[in-house]
Amino acid sequence: MRLGRRLGIGALAVGLLLASETPALAGNRPAYKDSWRPVKVRVADLLSRMSLDDKLGQMMQAERLGVTSPADVTSGRLGSLLSGGSSQPTPNTPVAWADMYDGFQKAALATPLGIPLIYGVDAVHGHNGVYGATVFPHNIGLGATRDPKLVEKIGRATADEVAGTGIDWDFAPCLCVARNDRWGRTYESFGEDPRLVTRMTSIITGLQDKGVLATAKHYVGDGGTTGGVNEGNTELGEQELRAIHLPPFEAAVRRGVGSVMISYSSWNGVKLHAGSYLINDVLKKELGFGGIVVSDYNGVDKIDGKSGFTPEEVEASINAGIDMVMVPFEWRKFIDTLRSLVDSGRVPMSRIDDANRRILTKKFELGLFEHPLTDRRLLNTIGSRPHRDLARQAVRESQVLLKNEGHVLPLGKRSKIFVAGKSADDLGNQSGGWTVGWQGTSGPVIPGTSILQGMRQKSANVTFAKDGTGIDAGYDVAVAVVGETPYAEGKGDRPQGMGLDATDLATLQKLKDSGVPTVVVLVSGRPLDIAAQLPDWAGLVASWLPGSEGQGVADVLFGDYNPTGKLPVTWMRGADQQPINAGDGKPALFPYGFGLRYPHRPW
Repeated sequence: MRLGRRLGIGALAVGLLLASETPALAGNRPAYKDSWRPVKVRVADLLSRMSLDDKLGQMMQAERLGVTSPADVTSGRLGSLLSGGSSQPTPNTPVAWADMYDGFQKAALATPLGIPLIYGVDAVHGHNGVYGATVFPHNIGLGATRDPKLVEKIGRATADEVAGTGIDWDFAPCLCVARNDRWGRTYESFGEDPRLVTRMTSIITGLQDKGVLATAKHYVGDGGTTGGVNEGNTELGEQELRAIHLPPFEAAVRRGVGSVMISYSSWNGVKLHAGSYLINDVLKKELGFGGIVVSDYNGVDKIDGKSGFTPEEVEASINAGIDMVMVPFEWRKFIDTLRSLVDSGRVPMSRIDDANRRILTKKFELGLFEHPLTDRRLLNTIGSRPHRDLARQAVRESQVLLKNEGHVLPLGKRSKIFVAGKSADDLGNQSGGWTVGWQGTSGPVIPGTSILQGMRQKSANVTFAKDGTGIDAGYDVAVAVVGETPYAEGKGDRPQGMGLDATDLATLQKLKDSGVPTVVVLVSGRPLDIAAQLPDWAGLVASWLPGSEGQGVADVLFGDYNPTGKLPVTWMRGADQQPINAGDGKPALFPYGFGLRYPHRPW
């Protein structure tokens, strides 16, 4: 991994100055504080100075809401903090984030050895927890672009916005291979084909080249659980697990990904958080991963399926190879438990040292010891015009044209257009989950441009009624922007039906009754069960969850750009076909890789 964002020209000058010191002067300071020394030397020196309390604290990642004050960071010798999906400072502004980060970081530097914190967030489609940040399409839309270079640029842009608030560690990308669309995290996947997901690991390079630690998650097989159940059981032989779910992680390790997060799910009944074979033998030894293995949020607590972690769960997880433990609120109890296990010999000291060596290596590589505080020069990148333009490009490249009967698309800018649907003018719906809140929310939750606003920028002949009221035969075309409302893991699972809701169906019925040709723009985190309604529609565009820049949808609808998106997943004929994937012999409504283009025009 390249040196972090904090190691700029100023740091280079400091390094040259240190290198020119006389040996006596240089020898008066601990080796770990000298940036010109090799990272291995610095790590070894620091490790030799650390007490067991220091080492156990480094392995803890607490939720910021789980510390009563920054002083807890100092007293607990905490190595890391995180902001969960709904854990934002008040006010939720970039400056407030930077101030919060710096306050916690100063508390970490007040420990006897002055070891800086590393702070993590789930910036899974841009720095999505921060109000005003650029919100990019979710991964399923990026998979539809088939554009790894674009995805790498998105990684760079996201890293700048993340770093602008001080944050060092991004719990992204999700490299799951989604094999059952009932799963509520399908939109976090780039697609159903491991080759496609592997190509999109380019986002790791983008993030880490800008000095933010990336995380390959969730290791391994979370997209293949039986029934698409979140945190469920992936029932596969090892050969199939390696063929389908492991390749993106192999690619991530080759790219030098800094951390790997373990999945809540099980493999053939064994919780991954206790899966020593897959972590120690496969990930660390076979693949040669040298970074930080981090648990998921309270992941250790879930090993035995009961509330509250036990000494047995702690022992199993640490010995299985987990280096840093995400213990949001019970971190003191975890430290005490782990200390007892070390004292009794159930967790060897060599395992504690290995975990610390991995954690400290990344902190040195990120330049945290030299530049621990926020680089506020990056604040102006947050929600900047170049980043929003990049997001708009990603939106238009992600649109997949699935039906275009009678060449109803592209829309004519002089045509009389009626727009309806609950998601036409709703930034929350078009952004989905993990948007200023874990599960997301409908409504004006972020600044941006709705799909309707984008359409009105193209044409003055647009009439809107959310429920379709007022349409008549005098319109040339109707556009219905319908689909799913926001959700994230757990709540997003759809074990029953996968069709449109009653509100959407009622709106579509009004448009159908008018006799006006209807184009459906489907805003959703996965394919929906729409085969019964499809004959009523002249056009269908899969818009996925485009994020803050709805103009990108309008760019394609009005023909300023030809649609180039291709399905990253197979589109079912009915929910009863789930799971359905390319090569399984099931007849699809639209096959994997499908995507139409407009008739030839001089684009």
